[in-house]
Amino acid sequence: MQHQDTVVILDFGSQYTQLIARRVREAGVYSEIHPCTLSAEALRAIAPKAVILSGGPASVRDEDSPRLDPAVLELGAPVLGICYGMQLLAHSLPGGQVAAAKEREYGRAELSVDKPGILFEGVETDKPRTVWMSHGDHVVDVPHGFTVTASTQSVPAAAMEDASRNIFALQFHPEVAHTEDGTTILNNFLFKIAKVRTGWTMASFVEAEVKALREKLGDDHVVCALSGGVDSTVVAVLLHKAIGKRLHCIFVDNGVLRHNEGDEVVTYLREHFDLNLKYVQAQDLFLDRLAGVEDPEQKRKIIGYGFIEVFEKEAKAIPGVKWLAQGTLYPDVIESVSFKGGPSVVIKSHHNVGGLPEKMDLKLVEPLRELFKDEVRKVAYELGLPESIIWRHPFPGPGLAIRIIGDITRERLEILRRADKIVQAELKASDWYRKVWQGFAVLLPLKTVGVMGDDRTYENVCALRIVDSLDAMTADWSRVPTDILARISNRIINEVKGINRVVLDISSKPPATIEWE
Repeated sequence: MQHQDTVVILDFGSQYTQLIARRVREAGVYSEIHPCTLSAEALRAIAPKAVILSGGPASVRDEDSPRLDPAVLELGAPVLGICYGMQLLAHSLPGGQVAAAKEREYGRAELSVDKPGILFEGVETDKPRTVWMSHGDHVVDVPHGFTVTASTQSVPAAAMEDASRNIFALQFHPEVAHTEDGTTILNNFLFKIAKVRTGWTMASFVEAEVKALREKLGDDHVVCALSGGVDSTVVAVLLHKAIGKRLHCIFVDNGVLRHNEGDEVVTYLREHFDLNLKYVQAQDLFLDRLAGVEDPEQKRKIIGYGFIEVFEKEAKAIPGVKWLAQGTLYPDVIESVSFKGGPSVVIKSHHNVGGLPEKMDLKLVEPLRELFKDEVRKVAYELGLPESIIWRHPFPGPGLAIRIIGDITRERLEILRRADKIVQAELKASDWYRKVWQGFAVLLPLKTVGVMGDDRTYENVCALRIVDSLDAMTADWSRVPTDILARISNRIINEVKGINRVVLDISSKPPATIEWE
């Protein structure tokens, strides 16, 4: 899709690179992340209105550290270097020098703005401002033509600029929430220095994307796998707006979904959006194959291969299908095209980048590949989706199969479904559902002695897993009030026959994972 104004972030490996892009987009400006190895010719073809050089873990003093193509500074677009980006400018330009800091700075620091200039307009300069630092090197000599504009107690050059060339640099991270006035500083760069025009909104995205999909797909037919999550649902509704009944959605019930999930999702989407939707009830196929299987990786493979088998069979039965729609998001794209040492070093293969298209010989259409997760939710609001879908907690592809530790039976599935339904209901009733990243029940392969009335019981243990996270890469256990936890526990023990003990998982990721298997 073509965008009016684009800001390019060159990724030198910072853990905050995606955050920079999101901050720019929050200002109403479209941004893209590219590896720092992007050629000047390719960058020129994008014609960015501004370029931001991200931070990174390397030292510019190392021979194999990533470098800056000097041609980037000759494009005519204003440049902002952040952290490693600032050091790289100093290292690359005549007169600049970078050295190891005597005192490394990680975390909060007090910044004194010595010469405000345009970048610091609107920032209080009569007292130090709190900023977020993360560096072991620092600039000891600024390049010729540059002026030091801010400092900290341990870093004499915490910001520098050559206003005549529109090159600016910050040793601290303005994109991090801990930096006071970080948004003001970034907006000054975007609007007062680069004079970037706004226009990136989710309403404009929907209008432009629907038009682009119509042009791209023509009269072709598209098949889409629906899961009931926000990503696949937004993809389906966008495509439906573009091509109507030539979109063929397939929802596969693999037998390990939550309570009434399949019926609820399919009924809602059919009634409210009139989707061309096939509901495939394949519970018996999956549960028969899972019988007696306890190894979690084997469970995942059985469900993954089974889904491909069922989906492929259903898709091939639809005449004229040439495209497969997938809910690839922008972080998936970044992780698949990574710079060595960058934040997008591929940690795992992603299910949205490859897989089914190769096997099925279909062309791929990915309407959300430019969006972050929070932007997808905003698109969902624009499309009129209910909050129950927009804010649905992440649910793994293998479903409840990896929340039942050990053997999967229909009886154990029913026990877990009833327990999980209570967890979801109580989190929603207490307004904690939106506060946490994910909350669910896990059925353990343990039985313990209990007392109900005058009877002795010997039944299953259920674990509660409720976590806070931003991206699922790291997570910590949620400090849900004890009265809510007590209510969940009491209800599960009283209402779910087969469970007589509830425990709470208080481990973080790492070292634990969010899911138990």
